[in-house]
Amino acid sequence: MSDNELIALIEERARFVREETVRLIEIAKVGHYASAFSCAEIMATLYYGVMRLRRGEPDWPDRDRFLFGKGHAAVGLYPLLADWGFLDHAVLDDYTRLGNPLGDHPDSTRVPGIDFSSGSLGHALSGGLGMALAARLQGREHRVFCLLGDGEMHEGQIWEAALGAAHHGVGSLVAIVDRNGYCLDGMVDEVIGIEPLAAKWEAFGWEVDEVDGHSVPALLAALRQPAGDCPRCVIAHTVKGKGVSYMEREIGWHLGYLVPEDAAEAVAEIRSAP
Repeated sequence: MSDNELIALIEERARFVREETVRLIEIAKVGHYASAFSCAEIMATLYYGVMRLRRGEPDWPDRDRFLFGKGHAAVGLYPLLADWGFLDHAVLDDYTRLGNPLGDHPDSTRVPGIDFSSGSLGHALSGGLGMALAARLQGREHRVFCLLGDGEMHEGQIWEAALGAAHHGVGSLVAIVDRNGYCLDGMVDEVIGIEPLAAKWEAFGWEVDEVDGHSVPALLAALRQPAGDCPRCVIAHTVKGKGVSYMEREIGWHLGYLVPEDAAEAVAEIRSAP
């Protein structure tokens, strides 16, 4: 596959994430549209252009690991797991219904392809560090990717894990910060300012890249960097609600529901995007 073909595939899969997010939340009757939309390109890039995976083998020991710190956006991840053959597509059709393994937050004990149960913010980077250190002890070379929200930077445990990863020189660990500017309580930097974010990660001993989080070529360039002697942080600048104009940067859509007519209009806008 050429670079242009790969970029086109990833962009199509990002649109797929947004469309399926709308469809699944119609089933649940409430969900996190905007949080999933902001990281659609990030997830699609990881799953189709970066991570080492085997189709239909969610437990392959040498697979790259993915931990979703902002687990409330897992509605956008489940369709990718089904596309990789980690779970049956039919499971998506009963999303969040009684007895279905797919909840608003991902459960590693019930969902094949979920490496870490998340939802309580701040824990994923510590879990990822543990997985990366375990791989070192086992002589395995897989990488560990942790997708974090920028509101998650308010959590002290993030910075404890960042210190530990740098101290142990865990070059196989990659943190991706979805820098969409918003959290549940409003604008991240109005709740507690986190800038200068790149300088903070660098001061903690990490290599840092800042990219447009909706640019697939930029994401590929940053996330395909080979593992070095220290962990890497990719700060991906994104738009919360990206793809549906009235959701973009509108805090009210952190959690919400679209009636069928509005859902159809949202999907039409997603499909019409260049």
